Amino acid sequence: MLRSKRFGLVLLVAVFAAGFVLGNLVQPSSVLSAQSGGKVYELRTYTAAPGKLSDLESRFRDHTVRLFEKHGMTNVGYWVATDAPLSENTLLYVLEYDSREAAQASWDAFRADPDWVEARAASERNGRLVSGVESVFMKATDYSPIN
Repeated sequence: MLRSKRFGLVLLVAVFAAGFVLGNLVQPSSVLSAQSGGKVYELRTYTAAPGKLSDLESRFRDHTVRLFEKHGMTNVGYWVATDAPLSENTLLYVLEYDSREAAQASWDAFRADPDWVEARAASERNGRLVSGVESVFMKATDYSPIN
């Protein structure tokens, strides 16, 4: 199980890096530098309760993504695994913040938001959607294309 989660984390980081490399081909380097200077990124891995991945994706699609933006979080990207067993229950995403302090303030405001409280309660009427969450904060290296 731990090996599968590590593979998922490595896969997400590879996809994340590839996305920024491709983005660098489309956007001028100066724009990327302006967007990422001093930023921190959070990689979050959600393990959905059995049979609940599509419900979790719906909650993100219909509520969570918008509420993250409302509270100052930048949605970098969302992914689901393509290979079993992670494809059955794993949602991965990356958020961007100006700092760790900004991340904490954003999460505090998000968790207290009445719209989030309501959306979460409504989506979990038939049971919890998430059985586990992992969070990793990251900063871009000096050789990263997003720097």
